[in-house]
Amino acid sequence: MIKRIFVTVFVFFAGYCVYAQDADLLLKEALDLEHQLQEPAALEKYKQVAAMQPKNIPVLVKCAELCCSIGGRQADKIAVRNFFDLAETYAQQAFETDSNNADANYAKALVNGKFTGIETDNKKTVSLVRDIYSYAAKALYINPNHARTNYILGKWHFEMTDLAWYKKVAVKAFYGALPEAEIDSAIKYMEKCRALDPYFVLNYLDLAKAYRYNDEPAKAIDVLNKLIRLPNRTADDASLKEEGKQLLEKLQ
Repeated sequence: MIKRIFVTVFVFFAGYCVYAQDADLLLKEALDLEHQLQEPAALEKYKQVAAMQPKNIPVLVKCAELCCSIGGRQADKIAVRNFFDLAETYAQQAFETDSNNADANYAKALVNGKFTGIETDNKKTVSLVRDIYSYAAKALYINPNHARTNYILGKWHFEMTDLAWYKKVAVKAFYGALPEAEIDSAIKYMEKCRALDPYFVLNYLDLAKAYRYNDEPAKAIDVLNKLIRLPNRTADDASLKEEGKQLLEKLQ
C-alpha cells in the first residue's frame, strides 16, 4: 500500500515537472520569436502557456499586448475587432486573477485605449475614455514606476487636451467631469516612461508630438533625433520611426 502511494506521488510530481518544463520551453521560444519580430508566432506560444497556466498574469498581459499590436496592423475591420476582443479576454482574465495587480490594470487600460479607435457609438467611446483613466490611475497607484502605464496616462492627457470642445461636452454629459487634462501632465508622464523604458519607440513619438503641441519645437526635435536611432524591438517600430523621421523633417 505504502509503495503504491509512493509510486503515485512520484508519477504526479514527475508529470508536474515535465509540465512546468514544457511551459518554460514555450516561454523561451515565445521570447526568441518576439526578439525576431515574429509576433504572430510568438503570440501562439504565449497562448499555449496561458492555456496551461491560466492565472499567469505576465503571460496573460503579454497575450493582450500582442493581440493589440497585431490587431492594429490588420487591414480588415473585422479582423481588427477580433484581435481586440481576444486582447480584452486576456486582459480581463488577468484582472480577475488579481484586480490589484499593476500589470493587470495596465492591460485593461491598454485594451480600452485600442477600442476607442474602432468604436462608433459615442456613449461607448466616452465610457472607454473614462475607463482608460481609471485603470491607468489604479495601476500607477499600485506601481508608480510602471513604464507603459505612465505612457498610457500621458497619452490620455495629451489626447484629452487636444480633444475638440464638443467632444468634451459629450464626455461631461455622459459621465460628468473627468480629471482635468493638461499638456504638462502628458509630458510629465511620457518623460517618466522614457526614463523607465528608454527603448519604447511609441512613447518617443507621442512625446515629440506633445512637445510640438506645447510650442517647444527644440525639445520635440531632440526627442525625434533620439527616436530615429533606437533599435527596432517590435514589429511596429520601423513604421513609427519613419513617422518620426517625417515629423522631424517638418520641424527642422
